[in-house]
Amino acid sequence: MSRSALWFPAIGALIGAIVAAVLWAGALASPWIGALLALVAWVWVTGGLHLDGLADVADALGAAHHSPERFIEVLRDPHIGAYGTMAIVLQLIAKLVLLAAIASPPALAAVVLIAAWARWGALVWGTFLPPLASGSGERFAWHIDKRGMAMEGAILALLSLWLAPVLLLSVLVIAGVAAYWKYRLGGITGDCLGAGIELTETLSLLLIAVQMA
Repeated sequence: MSRSALWFPAIGALIGAIVAAVLWAGALASPWIGALLALVAWVWVTGGLHLDGLADVADALGAAHHSPERFIEVLRDPHIGAYGTMAIVLQLIAKLVLLAAIASPPALAAVVLIAAWARWGALVWGTFLPPLASGSGERFAWHIDKRGMAMEGAILALLSLWLAPVLLLSVLVIAGVAAYWKYRLGGITGDCLGAGIELTETLSLLLIAVQMA
């Protein structure tokens, strides 16, 4: 499983390429149409998996009160609560607005890199943060080849330096997410990985939007 996990950034790049292509095609009519279609494509291609993780984590954090045990207990509840609903709505709105703001050819390569960076971040979190609970989502990356992961990070950094230098700050976003999970919970779950991917994507989109403003 550790070898297949190293494909995550490449899979992210493929997802980003699909989103970028839809964004470009839709933006020929209107930036907002492009953004809406790209957002739908983003959710469809990923199956909403990471959004589900974001919702679960939002609900659990809202009820955990700094207790990892309570966090896990709420996380296992299959029902979505108020915090989860708000998190999904705000995340979708944020991505829609940011995609509309960057819906131009110069930013398309950045969308590809953003999706790749976010999934590289999942490798980092899964490698360096301990699991809070046992389960398939928590096992995938504990024994990842750190050399391979570092090489992937270097490749992404070089591509970012060439195509969208501001995305080098995505490393700081990834580190910040890791620090938050460590401080707030002491570790992560599979849902935390999904939530982290969503947050990294949105904050990286914000970096591009600010640069283009």
